[in-house]
Amino acid sequence: MGLGSDMYRQQILDHYKNPRNYGELEEPTFSHTGENPTCGDTIQIDVVLADDEETIEHIAFSGDGCAISQASASLLTQQLQGMTLTELHELDRDDVIDMLGVEISPMRVKCAVLAEKVAQDGAKIHTGDIEIDTTQTE
Repeated sequence: MGLGSDMYRQQILDHYKNPRNYGELEEPTFSHTGENPTCGDTIQIDVVLADDEETIEHIAFSGDGCAISQASASLLTQQLQGMTLTELHELDRDDVIDMLGVEISPMRVKCAVLAEKVAQDGAKIHTGDIEIDTTQTE
């Protein structure tokens, strides 16, 4: 195992123990919740859009779960700040795994991508593209 891999593991532990953007926003433009029933992870994403209704001005998450799901949500909220909804929709699972910087077993991929899917589905609900109550990674 190389030094780079250890550095990313430390980053995941840091974001798990000291999550960035953790909490709920007082008046979000939209809010959405998701879960990974396999692992027991739950995440809520709150987003405030800028006046252009496209740019993510503020984002926060809350929830509970394993180190991978919580660290991924923390890292993702840092990345999404200032991005557009179009850029959010262009993200895929590989982008999230690259952001984490470590090998993720197939069973843990659902944990890693939960926050991404919740944010994407929340935006789609906001724009009227889909109607669902909760996102699930299964």
